[in-house]
Amino acid sequence: MTVYIDPPLWPRHGTTWSHLVSDASLDELHRVARQAGIPARAFDLDHYDVPAERRDALIALGAVPVSAGELIRRLRASGLRVTAAERRPHATQAHPHDENGSI
Repeated sequence: MTVYIDPPLWPRHGTTWSHLVSDASLDELHRVARQAGIPARAFDLDHYDVPAERRDALIALGAVPVSAGELIRRLRASGLRVTAAERRPHATQAHPHDENGSI
């Protein structure tokens, strides 16, 4: 089991964001996030959104840096990917980057 992180490419709220995913287990992903002090509200169904300034600390904890394309390929291969259709029922929930759920 491995946890992966992509480059901080997504701008929002004055910073850029990376995605943290597991290739095998949401339990593993949650464990790593807790260990790194990432708040639960940063979880977005199949990944954590993490600000650029947290990326190096996550890599130091064992997250493997990969490209954005490689991250999504690994997430899909794991079977943990939540599709757009599956996300729709959750659309009414505040996104971690939104004002009410900002990190």
